[in-house]
Amino acid sequence: MPIKWSAAKVSEAMDEVEHQVCLAESFFTEAKTKAKEARKIANLPKYLDQRLIRLISDIERIGRVKGSIKAVRDDIPDGAIEVERERLKYGSQQSII
Repeated sequence: MPIKWSAAKVSEAMDEVEHQVCLAESFFTEAKTKAKEARKIANLPKYLDQRLIRLISDIERIGRVKGSIKAVRDDIPDGAIEVERERLKYGSQQSII
């Protein structure tokens, strides 16, 4: 049974999302480094250290975003993109049924 949504457009959207995530990744890495350095500040109160640990943990979640992108791609039915591109190669034609 053919799908009613565009597998190719979903795939292209994930390519764009992944590109943006890759661009942001270096900024997140730098932010994590700076937060780790902040933990080394002398006489830092425990409650601030805990906040910084939480911040570092939140920054590390960028890896989960890549996993979510992969999950979307994995849910695209096998061959759906190729079938759609092949169909578009010959143009669109309305069904008479």
